This record gives sequence, C-alpha cells and structure tokens, in this order.
Amino acid sequence: MRKRPDQMEKGAAAKNQNSRLCCLASLSAFFWFLLLYFHFVVLSGDDTNANSSRKNSYNNHVDLDHSTLSTTPVSVGYEPPPIHQVQASPRKIGLPDPDVRRSDADTDTPRAENIFPFMRAMRASENKSDPCGGRYIYVHDLPSRFNEDMLKECKSLSLWTNMCKFTTNAGLGPPLENAEGVFSNTGWYATNQFAVDVIFGNRMKQYECLTNDSSIAAAVFVPFYAGFDIARYLWGYNISMRDAASLDLVHWLMKRPEWSTMNGRDHFLVAGRITWDFRRLSEEESDWGNKLLFLPAAKNMSMLVVESSPWNANDFGIPYPTYFHPAKDADVFMWQDRMRQLDRKWLFSFAGAPRPGNPKSIRGQLIDQCRRSNVCKLLECDFGESKCHSPSSIMQMFQSSLFCLQPQGDSYTRRSAFDSMLAGCIPVFFHPGSAYTQYTWHLPKNYTKYSVFIPEDDIRKRNISIEERLSQIPPEQVKIMREEVISLIPRLVYADPRSKLETLKDAFDVAVQAVIDKVTNLRKDIIEGRTDDNFIEENSWKYALLPEGEHEVGPHEWDPFFSKPKDGSGDSNDSSAEVAKNSWKNERRNQS
Repeated sequence: MRKRPDQMEKGAAAKNQNSRLCCLASLSAFFWFLLLYFHFVVLSGDDTNANSSRKNSYNNHVDLDHSTLSTTPVSVGYEPPPIHQVQASPRKIGLPDPDVRRSDADTDTPRAENIFPFMRAMRASENKSDPCGGRYIYVHDLPSRFNEDMLKECKSLSLWTNMCKFTTNAGLGPPLENAEGVFSNTGWYATNQFAVDVIFGNRMKQYECLTNDSSIAAAVFVPFYAGFDIARYLWGYNISMRDAASLDLVHWLMKRPEWSTMNGRDHFLVAGRITWDFRRLSEEESDWGNKLLFLPAAKNMSMLVVESSPWNANDFGIPYPTYFHPAKDADVFMWQDRMRQLDRKWLFSFAGAPRPGNPKSIRGQLIDQCRRSNVCKLLECDFGESKCHSPSSIMQMFQSSLFCLQPQGDSYTRRSAFDSMLAGCIPVFFHPGSAYTQYTWHLPKNYTKYSVFIPEDDIRKRNISIEERLSQIPPEQVKIMREEVISLIPRLVYADPRSKLETLKDAFDVAVQAVIDKVTNLRKDIIEGRTDDNFIEENSWKYALLPEGEHEVGPHEWDPFFSKPKDGSGDSNDSSAEVAKNSWKNERRNQS
C-alpha cells in the first residue's frame, strides 16, 4: 500500500532529525575522547617521560678509577623565548646581568608557560606521586677534554704530588691501613683534600633522580673538573693557557638549548679548590690563577668550592673531603657511637705550622700557648717528615681532645676543621670566615651549638689564655656541644661514590638539595616578578646568615673581619693572589 505524500514527508523529517542527533552525539563523544586522551596520555606522559629519563640516566655505574661522565642530552626542539632578567630576593645567588631590568611592557605580560620555559620543571616539583618531583638533575654530556682526559693525564695535575693514586677508587684514593686501630674497619682512604671534583662527579652518577629531559630538571650539573684544570697550569704558564679551558667551557655551554632556559642560572659546577684560584683580577701575567669566576657566564652559574668569597654571590662553600667515606648507614652509626665513648684526656689540641711570613697570623701564639700548657696536645707541621702528614696520627690526636684549635691557614679555611669534627672534637674558630660564613648549607647558623669562637684580636692583642677560656665551659655544656658535633658527621662526609647510604644525607646530598632550593626560589621570584634592587653583592656573606624570610642586612658584629681593602683584591690581611700562592707553597711543603 502506498504512503500518502504527507506521511512520506513526516517520515523524511524524522529521519533527518535522527541523523542530526546522531551527528551531535558523535561530535560530543569525539570531543570528550580528545579531552580524556589529552589528560591521561599527554599530561601523564610527563611523569612517564621523567621515569624513563631517570632509568636511562647519565650513568649507572662508577668504575674504580676513571669513570666516564656521560648522558644523552635531549634537544628541546624549539627556541624558547627569553626569560625576564630579574634580580631575585637577596640570597647568595648567581646574579643576572645587573644592567638588564624588567620593562613596563614586561610587567603587563601575562605570566604563562610560553614566557617562562622552566614551568614544566615547576609543575614536576608539585607532582606528589613522583618521588623525584622537584629533585631531577640534568647532567651535561661534556666533551672528555673537560673531565676524563684530565684523569688520564693525572701526572700533570700537580707539580709536587703524583695525583694518579689519589684519583683511584672513584677519587677516594688508596685505602688506609689501620694498624693502630684508629679508624673503623672499612671506608677509610688517603683522600687528597683537593679531590672534590672527581668525588662529587662520581657521586652524581649515583644520584637517584637523574634525567635526560632538561625541561623537568630542578637544576643542571656541569661535570667540569675546574680544580684539576687550574692545578695543571698555575706555575709556569701564561694567562692564555690558564684561561683556555674556562673560556672553552662557557662557549660550549652557551650554545646549548639548556642554557637559554635561565641563561645559566640553573647551572652549577664543582671545584675542589679555594675560590681565589679562579678570581684573577687583571690580565697581568704575574697575577694569580684564572678568571673563571669573573666570566659573565660564570657569574650566572653557581660554583661549589671548598672556600668561597665573602664578597661574591656566585660561589658557595662545601666541605673539604675527609678520610672517611662510608658505604652504608651502619658505617656512620658505628663511628658515631665510637666517638661518643672515647676518653678524651686533652682539653685542647693543635696540628699546624707557624706562619712567620704573615705578621698578622696568630698561629705562633697558639703554638706557644699549647707548648706551655699541660692540657694541650701539639702536632707541629713543618718541612720534612712530620706526623701531621699521617692521617692516623692526626685522627688519634683529635679523638683524644675535647677542643681542637682551627685558626686560619693560608686562607680562611682548612681541611683540619672537618677532620676534627669527624673525630668528635669541638672546633675552636678565630675568624668567622673559617666556617660560619662559609658552610651555611652544612653547619648550623647558631655556631655556639657546635663550636667555640675566640676572635683573633683576643689572641693577637690581648693574649688571652685559651686554656682558661675553654676551662670555663661547664662539663655538661661540653657534652652537649660534642653530641651536636657528632650528630653533624653524616652531612660533613662524602659517601663512597660506588655505593649509596640508605637514609642518611651526606655532604653531596646536602649541597645538591641546597642548589635545587636556590634555583627553585629564584624561579618563584621570576614568576612572581619579585625584585630586590637593594641587593649588595659585596655583602653576600651577610645574606647567607639571614634567618629564613628576612631580606634586609645592616651593620654586623663581624664587619671588621670582612673589611675589604680599597683595591678590592681580597682579605685585608693579604691579597687574594698571595693567599692562594701561599696555599700552594704549603701544599708543596706538605708533600716534600
């Protein structure tokens, strides 16, 4: 039976309506599919890529001797827009170019991911499900001339010391014999005090949060052996040779896409020498060191050194290496318990040599006082054979002393301070630059908890009795201070790079976290547009001592210790060049 025309018309209209509904439903389903796909696949891919990057990180093994520092850098694939050049809050930071400021147009620009190319890294730090969120480190795959080639030519690293033996065992040096029972059974090595370059680099290979994706990195590590580099050329080489590797390095770095993310302000490197070796003030051939830390690019990076400058913002003090390199937590706990139980028969002790060439040195007076005292143990260090060169003799003396005198050496700092604290001996400092303004990442800001401070002028001008001063401290207070020193031991030693401490954080861990915190805070300041035009780099040592949240500095009781000479050359006691030269001369003496 044939349908009427009006029925056919209604049927067609219904069919068209159904088709439109189906089309709308399909479009809606497709939209939700795209939305869910983007959420679960693309965004969650950040974590997947991060975990994959961690698994394929820059090295999974550390050789006993010369380990190759390698990673597979990932090209970003686009040229990120330049970030705003802003000064961050007044921390001791790698400052940007002070001549570049935010413009009015910059202020009106929305703060978005396409403005700040580090936003993906900031998001990673907020991912609570990722144990490495906010802790990823990207390591540059430097050409071997910047690191491993130096180890292959280890005989050239020092004029007076065969450094080849000190670069064995991942930079720890040869194992120490324990004939006198001074050390524990494992973890003790004849470590050179300037071997931090290679020790730190090898520890980085075992860092649990390495990534090949620089866009999620909280910081970028540059495995350049800066200390070894300058050690090769300090004596008898012109400034062109001394500067060559540093200039080569920054030229290489600035061509990398990772550099453009923050113009290097998220980069850090390590040099196991004092800062003055890298701060040549002129282009005179007779001037000391190279100019690495004065290069514009290096001013944006953070350099970790065993002694930093109180007047500059791009270097940070980290501990000298000691002889102890634990492989597991139990090694540390056993050593700490042993240090608590020792019978300490000497009130105070001193290991060192006088500085007759420096009229402002108090070492001669300390030695005289120790000789006259019945409660002081003295190890005199001078030319030729000396027990000062025996790790066993030094540690044995520190273990039998309540207090250990730690005056300035040729520069502010000395390795002996860390050896003494490792032995549970309370350090006595005479200059705030020897520890308090140096190692703010690793030592408590309240220095009275773990040390005694006697200003140099109390010895130099007033000739106060050290024995009398130390005897006035109540025994119960001494016990509390010693326990504080012993509790600091884990964060003052570098663990064996070939293993990993289970729960404890060593000097490496503390330093890396401090760098991450510094970069993260700087990024937050940039995002929020926070600036501080009142920051005075010459007061860097003061900013490092400020309580959290405080930004303003003023007069300080330690100002006289850091009065800078008019020529800007360094400590008022001596020029930075002379300080560094004297340090090398005494290194030569210690090896002769």
